[in-house]
Amino acid sequence: MDFTAATADQVLAIRVNAGIDELASHERFSAATPDMVEAIVEGIGQFAAGEWAPLNRIGDKEGAILANGTVSLPDGFAAAYQAYVEQGWNAIAGPVEHGGQGLPFALAANVLENLGSANMAFSLLPMLTVGAIESLHHHGSPAQQALYLPRLISGEWSGTMNLTEPQAGSDVGALRTTATPRGDGTWSIKGTKIFITWGEHDLSGNVIHLVLARTPGAPAGTRGISLFLVPKYHVNADGSLGARNDLRCAGLEHKLGIMASPTCVMSFGDNDECIGELVGHENEGLKAMFTMMNSARINVGSQGVQIAERALQQARRYARDRVQSARAGAASREPVAIVEHPDVRRMLLRMRALTEGARALLYYTAGMVDRGALGIAGAQARADCLVPMIKAWGTDVGCEVASLGVQIHGGMGFVEETGAAQHYRDARIAPIYEGTNGIQAADLVTRKLGYEGGEVLTSLFADVVADCGDAPQLQALAQDCIEVARWMGEASIDDKLAGSVPFCTMASVAVAGWQLQRQVRDGAGGEQKAVVARYFNEHLAAEARGLKLAATAGADLLYALDAEALAG
Repeated sequence: MDFTAATADQVLAIRVNAGIDELASHERFSAATPDMVEAIVEGIGQFAAGEWAPLNRIGDKEGAILANGTVSLPDGFAAAYQAYVEQGWNAIAGPVEHGGQGLPFALAANVLENLGSANMAFSLLPMLTVGAIESLHHHGSPAQQALYLPRLISGEWSGTMNLTEPQAGSDVGALRTTATPRGDGTWSIKGTKIFITWGEHDLSGNVIHLVLARTPGAPAGTRGISLFLVPKYHVNADGSLGARNDLRCAGLEHKLGIMASPTCVMSFGDNDECIGELVGHENEGLKAMFTMMNSARINVGSQGVQIAERALQQARRYARDRVQSARAGAASREPVAIVEHPDVRRMLLRMRALTEGARALLYYTAGMVDRGALGIAGAQARADCLVPMIKAWGTDVGCEVASLGVQIHGGMGFVEETGAAQHYRDARIAPIYEGTNGIQAADLVTRKLGYEGGEVLTSLFADVVADCGDAPQLQALAQDCIEVARWMGEASIDDKLAGSVPFCTMASVAVAGWQLQRQVRDGAGGEQKAVVARYFNEHLAAEARGLKLAATAGADLLYALDAEALAG
């Protein structure tokens, strides 16, 4: 169960795919020198391995516990979180004017990648806080920013995102939580939210809930949603804590995985005394929340990389240590380590190609986000198109690699003793939350496909075609993506949605493979990177090309049976 951060591959991806040297040439990110980058990547890797990784199995076995309205974590979590705060890791990309270090998002993404590989359930705590910081930084009032951002950026306080209700999952517009003016500029919040990650815990001094609710007379659906800041403890003007707000954790979900991440049912206003503040303007809450969600979607895509890396490391160790059977066709009949068998090698190479490809896509996306923040032409639009790819394909990769890790362990992977099963269980939530992967694919083909008349996506694929002459399957795949995108531009909405998931996979594999080829040309990855990228091109890209027919098949077959025949 040992974990070592993939520091060398991360530095390579940050340098080549995020383009950190180019980012550092801009005054805003000038502090991101090569020495600084290396110090951050190595430092957080060592911290994650030393402080958070040892708690991963403990957290899985013991989980979060709700008692007398308080959620507590196993021994060791509080000290590990305090060390994280004291060392400043939460403040990497926070705005300087509120106590952050102002470094590129790509480096903050690296912090979360390492924390998540070490302990995915635990890493959700800072991940949600990062999203809350983003939302308040872009939409909060100056007074809200001054009061709340310094403590969120330091990690002294944590943040949450409260969207989902029992009747309002993906259909956010169906929510019923209400916000009523109190006459003094504050609002009375009343309602129930479910699936609230780290909604209640005892590790930070305060929990700042960002809650979607309806104000009196608000329009129906998503047009009538507002965002409110609702603290666990009221905050005085000087930042000190007052009395507890009228909110509580009404229950914890019993889940498949991420046991140490308390997934809460939150009840607001049981006594009609839950007080919140409006963030931004009335009826514009979804816009403010999507600022938080876009950050979270990239970091959830990173969770696929995180679990893949952890499962890969464990599978490699097991394959080297487990001796079983002679190698077929070998002169010697002596049993060998299973890493010598062709199919185990196939699985390990596939795991590595998927993991490193997803990491390359992650940092390419993060680098585009940073360029968008700098105002570089076209960068934000490209980043917007990459978000559903890294979220959907990245989390699919996490599930596949974790599953292959179980397979390499054989029967020992299916029992809990080895820990391989935990990675598989933990990974499965990532394709679901922060917008299911089907929603990501739908976003790609219904919204992002139309950016600038389709030119944003087409130009992305054209770059892959132009730059992958040394990887013919990738080049052909990117050309296929262009053809599917043009077909979808003329297709009905049902036909687009029917092919959205295969198209999203095709697009993601094309861009990830391209970014791996860029790493190969850099040379720092040596022969190992060249072999991994060759496998990606010859196997994964070739497989993705086979999805073209599914992407353009249309919806007719899906509706050949009526609902009763299909689901009855």
